[in-house]
Amino acid sequence: MSTVKSLQAYEEDKLIRRAVERELEIIGEALNRILKIDPSITIPNARKIISLRNKIIHGYDEVDNVIIYTVATKHVDILKEDIEKL
Repeated sequence: MSTVKSLQAYEEDKLIRRAVERELEIIGEALNRILKIDPSITIPNARKIISLRNKIIHGYDEVDNVIIYTVATKHVDILKEDIEKL
């Protein structure tokens, strides 16, 4: 999210918000499928990521922009590193 420098900018840009949410949906779905194929694969916080995907897709409660922004700016890089280690 190099083009979005703050939570406020993120919240003001609906296109970016929807794109980020969609990417998190895809990541969550991919993890879900991976774990169904091979449950022995260990990816930290996989269940939390899948749960986030479900909340975004099914609209459980309202999507919290702060949570999505934090995941996108702080946790996706960590997940990428974990996956690269596999």
